[in-house]
Amino acid sequence: MTDIKALIRELVAGNRILANEGVVDAWGHISVRNPDNPNHYFLSRSRSPELVEPDDIMEFDLENKPIKDDGRPIYIERPIHGAIYAARPDVMSVVHNHCPEILPFAITNVPMRPAVHNARRLGEKLDVWDIAKKFGDTDLLVTTNDQGHDLAKTLGQGKAVIMRGHGCAVTGRHIPDAVQCSLSVKNNANAILSGLKLGPIQYLSPGEVNRPQGGQDSLRGHDRSWEYL
Repeated sequence: MTDIKALIRELVAGNRILANEGVVDAWGHISVRNPDNPNHYFLSRSRSPELVEPDDIMEFDLENKPIKDDGRPIYIERPIHGAIYAARPDVMSVVHNHCPEILPFAITNVPMRPAVHNARRLGEKLDVWDIAKKFGDTDLLVTTNDQGHDLAKTLGQGKAVIMRGHGCAVTGRHIPDAVQCSLSVKNNANAILSGLKLGPIQYLSPGEVNRPQGGQDSLRGHDRSWEYL
């Protein structure tokens, strides 16, 4: 059995870190799948991530219904989380954000491609999901399960997906992975936007993106980045 209390503390830490690093502000959220029941996930009640505490964490099923509805307000974009968990058994944590550095890639036809080494984890490029293609004119929020499932289809087996005119959704093998991938998307976007002021961007080659990272054995399971965060 998993130490659920420890998992929830880590989820709270994930919320606070994402806020501290400027990935989320008053909006945005991070969830984690319940390892003891893969058809459930944990997510805060509707609250700004910077303020999330352990008592704010609620449990939901993959239809995004609260297991215990105690009347507290809940995030309306829960379908992002439930749909990705339903489509991707390998995903254990999901982040949704509207990070300002990412938004230029959500409103133009410029693809998000890895340009710096720590963005290799994102794959060769991030696909863009356009809610209007299937659902027409909306408020661009993912508020129905059908919308969530359509988003998950565009994500496919990718690490993250850009949401046209909105933000992005990021997946992880666990909470630290989802948080660090979210930071990689932000930092990569910032590097591209800053670099364009100087000239054309030299993106990573497919070989560079897919090459195994050297020196992993020496780490012995220690995650220095998560420790720092």
